[in-house]
This record gives sequence, structure tokens and C-alpha cells, in this order.
Amino acid sequence: MDRDQIKEFIAKRVAKELQEGDLVNLGIGMPTMVANYVPEGINVFFQSENGFIGLGPAPLDGKEDPRVVNAGGQCVTILPGGVFFDSATSFEIIRGGHVDVTVLGALQVAENGDLANWMIPGKMVPGMGGAMDLVTGAKKVIIAMEHTVKGNHKILKECNLPLTAAGEVDMIVTEMGVMKVTDKGLTLTEINPEYTVEEVQAATEAELILADNLIKMEI
Repeated sequence: MDRDQIKEFIAKRVAKELQEGDLVNLGIGMPTMVANYVPEGINVFFQSENGFIGLGPAPLDGKEDPRVVNAGGQCVTILPGGVFFDSATSFEIIRGGHVDVTVLGALQVAENGDLANWMIPGKMVPGMGGAMDLVTGAKKVIIAMEHTVKGNHKILKECNLPLTAAGEVDMIVTEMGVMKVTDKGLTLTEINPEYTVEEVQAATEAELILADNLIKMEI
């Protein structure tokens, strides 16, 4: 798979985690693609921390409305019944525990669920943004990311970049498999049949526990 195919594959698999009636926040980048792959017959509500609920699929080329953008500045669509509100209300929703699922990218994730996704020391960054609120306020935190970066591990025993939050990640979805953070460690529950268990482990610094019912990853 090329990078575009990898992103699509990950987004489609994450979308399968969404349940009827969920309020979902999608982070900047790859996570925004999840909105395009909600399973048929499932109604969910997408929230953006810059102030609305009711995001739809990405707009068609030439149909973008520059006045309607998500927190990453990307043009979005709003479904009938969508609502707009100020940032204070938006973060009351997030911090109040009303978001069922948040999907974020990551620079690093540790086997205990620690997350680093906001800065690399020495590089200019605008700030942590709403990620710290989302990962502590959401009921379920899913990380959607490529398994490695330039061949380097991203799923580690311990993060060595500044943390966004400690112990808040519930699930990691990559092109290689699906991993869940458990009390016993990081458990591989699904594997992309294009890879072997040995290849997934080699691409992962953290020690993976194999689920008793390890299944094929499907989208």
C-alpha cells in the first residue's frame, strides 16, 4: 500500500468502532477521513472543538464553503440539524465527558496508554490545542496512525517526547493491526494479513501480547 492507501485503510477500520448515537471528535489530519467511512445504517454525530456538532463527509471539489471549517482549518460539510456554538460551550462538552469517542494521530504511544502528539523539542509548534482536553474527557480514545515513521518505532515501552496525556489511550489502529491497551499490557487483537506477527513485533518497541482470539484485520 502507498501512503494514501494506508491512510484510507486505517480510517475505514477506525470507522467500524463507531456505534449508533456516538458523539465523536476527529483530530487533525488522517482522523478527519473517518467521517467519510461511517458504516451504512450507523448514525453518529461529529463534533469539532472550534464550535459545532454535525460534520458530514468532506465536500466535493468546487463545493467547499470557506466559512465552514473544522479545527484544522479544513473545509467541511454540515448535515441537516447541525449546530454551531462558541468555544466555551464546545469545551464544556469535551471536558464534561460528553464525547463518546475521540480519534487522534500520534507521534508516540506507550504500552501503558501514554500519548505524545503535540510537539517535538526544538521545533516550532502553535501549542497543544484541544488534544489534552479530548483525551482526558472522551470516554474512548483511539489513535489512528502509521505504525512507524521513517522506519522508527512509534509504539514504545515509554514515550520520550513531551506527553499530551498519561494513560488515556484505549486503542491503536495502524496499517499493521489493532492494539488495545490493557492492564496486562498492549494486546494485539487484529492483524493485517499482509504482515506476520513477527513483522508487527519488529516494528513495535513495546512487547505485544497476542490475543487468544487474534483475528484478521478487515475494513
